[in-house]
Amino acid sequence: MVTNSSSSMQQPLCHDSESSALLQFKQSFLTDKHASYDPSAYSKVSMWKSHGEGSNCCSWDGVECNRETGHVIGLLLASSHLYGSINSSSSLFSLVHLQRLDLSDNYFNHSQIPYGVGQLSRLRSLNLSYSGFSVPIPSSLVELVNLRYLSLRGNYLNGTVDLNIYNDTNVTHPKLKILGLDECNLTKIPEFLQNQDKLEVLCLSNNKIHGPIPSWMWNISKETLVTLILSGNFLTGFEQLPAVLPWSRMHILDLSSNMLQGSLPVPPPSTFDYSVSGNKLSGQIPPLICNMSSLSLLDLSGNSLSGRIPQCLTNLSSSLSILNLRGNHFHGSIPQTCTETNNLRMIDLSENQLQGKIPGSLANCMMLEELVLGSNLINDIFSFWLGSLPRLQVLILRSNLFHGAIGRPKTNFQFSKLRIIDLSYNGFTDNLTYIQADLEFEVPQYSWKDPYSFSMTMMNKGMTREYKKIPDILTIIDLSSNKFYGEIPESIGNPKGLQALNLSNNALTDPIPTSLANLTLLEALDLSQNKLSREIPQQLVQLTFLEFFNVSHNHLTGPIPQGKQFATFPNTSFDGNLGLCGSPLSRACGNSEASPPAPSIPQQSSASEFDWKIVLMGYGS
Repeated sequence: MVTNSSSSMQQPLCHDSESSALLQFKQSFLTDKHASYDPSAYSKVSMWKSHGEGSNCCSWDGVECNRETGHVIGLLLASSHLYGSINSSSSLFSLVHLQRLDLSDNYFNHSQIPYGVGQLSRLRSLNLSYSGFSVPIPSSLVELVNLRYLSLRGNYLNGTVDLNIYNDTNVTHPKLKILGLDECNLTKIPEFLQNQDKLEVLCLSNNKIHGPIPSWMWNISKETLVTLILSGNFLTGFEQLPAVLPWSRMHILDLSSNMLQGSLPVPPPSTFDYSVSGNKLSGQIPPLICNMSSLSLLDLSGNSLSGRIPQCLTNLSSSLSILNLRGNHFHGSIPQTCTETNNLRMIDLSENQLQGKIPGSLANCMMLEELVLGSNLINDIFSFWLGSLPRLQVLILRSNLFHGAIGRPKTNFQFSKLRIIDLSYNGFTDNLTYIQADLEFEVPQYSWKDPYSFSMTMMNKGMTREYKKIPDILTIIDLSSNKFYGEIPESIGNPKGLQALNLSNNALTDPIPTSLANLTLLEALDLSQNKLSREIPQQLVQLTFLEFFNVSHNHLTGPIPQGKQFATFPNTSFDGNLGLCGSPLSRACGNSEASPPAPSIPQQSSASEFDWKIVLMGYGS
């Protein structure tokens, strides 16, 4: 709730003229809950009263008064369900003492930003973002010489921002500190920025800005700029790119999701977060990157960078939290990482041409939550020691050259937090007959609050899916397309929180265990392309969340379970099993085939077989 009220201090008395102006402003709008996007939005003006208790406007929600003079200095009505039009005759512009005005996340019905805003000469902060305003931007903004914060993001602006009035050297114009013009349909970087030398935050993301970044950009606000966000445009390159970008106080630089070509720009050493993902940059990572001793996030994913990953990146391990080099053309071995005290939480080196083995130094990455090495040429056996990482939640090794039996580790590696494991498309061999785990998975209760979205690509529900953000409670086991053999044991039903299980394209035999019915949250089950036999357990009808089911190309016989989710599965889910009958197949079942099978009896464990503690590790226990 935005309010100036305080239970411990008496409110000053509002001026009658300002109270009247506020009430007129209120009456000029309708209240419509659809006018605001924020789910916590509410009508802040609904309790404004002209008489009786609560009529002092300094006590009104969204109104801020000077405690000495009683003048209204702040009107903070973001997400207030305001709907209607506003023009220069609005009583709002008689509140000449206003210093802060926030009308964001309302809907002003394609009104133009009123020229009258120039009358608010004391204004220091103006936020009109996501409020349905349209062009043109009034030239009277130049009269707001005290303005330091301006946000017009998410409005119906077109082409360029017509603020060339700021280029008039004969006029004293605002020296902005924060400027937000995101999602304004801009097609070029506003030229008035050339005269802004005090900017600290500049956001121009998700526009239609095209062409190269002009050379004059390197000269704006060199001593003050902290955050520059140009993501989500059509920028193609750089004019006169300096060896190191010049902003000495830079903390956040986001050039992601453009069409940038050329070599990788090098931010100043002060940078914390650097993202240039989703571009067309080429060449090697410049050694100067390793001078960024404060770097916390480095995202170079989705480019055409090549060469070896510099060993000097390990010098950043004490500060670096996110390292994402996914989807480039890096080759050679993975450098030794976490050789010193480190804070790495995510490493994504997938979709490159990396070779060799997983470096043992990763065992020192005690903060690591996500390790994604899929789609490379890594030739190694399974690294049991990864189970010692106490926070590891996501392990993706798919589509490499891993090989050999997984078996059982010689020491107790727990994988205590792991909830997603993908070992698919490798050459692992092992007997799955016996499961050595009695832990029950629970749906994780933790949640990642980091603003950076961890991502991954893996098979789920029969198709390759790219997760731009990994859901906090997603739990998946994928061992498909390996050389696993033997029986699927009954204890596969222990991990109650499991949502997807893929054991397809192996050499598994014998019946499908009835205990799979215990996986009550299961949404996808793929057992296709194996050598499974006997009947499909009738108990699987109990899996009411099941959206994808595939047992095709096995040796299954007998009736297909009927009802509930099984009524939604296509013929292709059962193809290649000549002994199956019943809907959705055209082959009817005889009476002798109608009875459900008896449950399988689990066999005793054997220490020489595959240790399922690797994949049944507790999920959030």
